[in-house]
Amino acid sequence: MSRSFRHTPIIGNAGTSDKDCKRTANRCARHSVRHLLRSTLTTGDDFDALVLPLLREVSNVYDFSKDGRHYMNLAAKPHLAEYMRK
Repeated sequence: MSRSFRHTPIIGNAGTSDKDCKRTANRCARHSVRHLLRSTLTTGDDFDALVLPLLREVSNVYDFSKDGRHYMNLAAKPHLAEYMRK
């Protein structure tokens, strides 16, 4: 495994992973859905008229640590070949 390399020359920008940010966003979304369901149940409102929030309404993807991906053009910039190693 010491000679393993990346097959697609695409790497992420400025961050290691979005895993923690996605976990936090999903927890916030689940919390808001639970809160909305509880409040609808206690007030006796109609569940058919209930509109649940979307994930994008609860969190902001622009606040995540990783800032997208980009393609490495190895023909134009050969010094990027070191990033092809895993």
